[in-house]
Amino acid sequence: MDLQERFSRNCIQISENIKLINDLWLEIEKKYSEKGRHYHNFEHLQNMFIELSEVTPTITDLTAITFSVFYHDVIYNVSSKTNEEKSAEFARKHLRKLCTDTDLAEKVSQQIIATKLHVSEDSDTNYLLDADLSVLGQKSEKYIEYTQKIRKEYSIYPDLLYKPGRKKVLHHFLESESIFKTNYFREKYEDQARKNILLEIESLNFG
Repeated sequence: MDLQERFSRNCIQISENIKLINDLWLEIEKKYSEKGRHYHNFEHLQNMFIELSEVTPTITDLTAITFSVFYHDVIYNVSSKTNEEKSAEFARKHLRKLCTDTDLAEKVSQQIIATKLHVSEDSDTNYLLDADLSVLGQKSEKYIEYTQKIRKEYSIYPDLLYKPGRKKVLHHFLESESIFKTNYFREKYEDQARKNILLEIESLNFG
């Protein structure tokens, strides 16, 4: 299923306003197609949906999670520290156009906020967070490709600034008791993720 179809199907459960649904999609498409999005683009969203497809039966509110995937990186500026908050507000504003259920808009907003620190006590949200980080546990070739895309997104920063910042993020993951919050993703990706991160840190030290 392509992303537009997935988004439309999710919306149609709530509203039959096809024009509004199309308008909402076009706004999402515009955001994720912005110049400079080498990693945080539609491919990232598609990969998240592939990962989540394996745990769909255990997700309580698939409608909310689906919207959270679509909106979690809708605002992305490498020089901003408030991308998650802005994405959450964007989602809240647009979902309220779609339905009068403010609970849904608030749930999606909170799930998006959780992607900032990757901390949550909510089971559904933890699946979202783990899917978002699943790239960390991919085979080394794919992980290296991911790191190259991230570096391109941060190309405005010289190595002198980029490398210490990147290492700080990577060490934060390593210092966590577990990178992944759910049993499924922990068993699938935890060991490989730690190996990948250690190798990246080494490359940043000597590259």
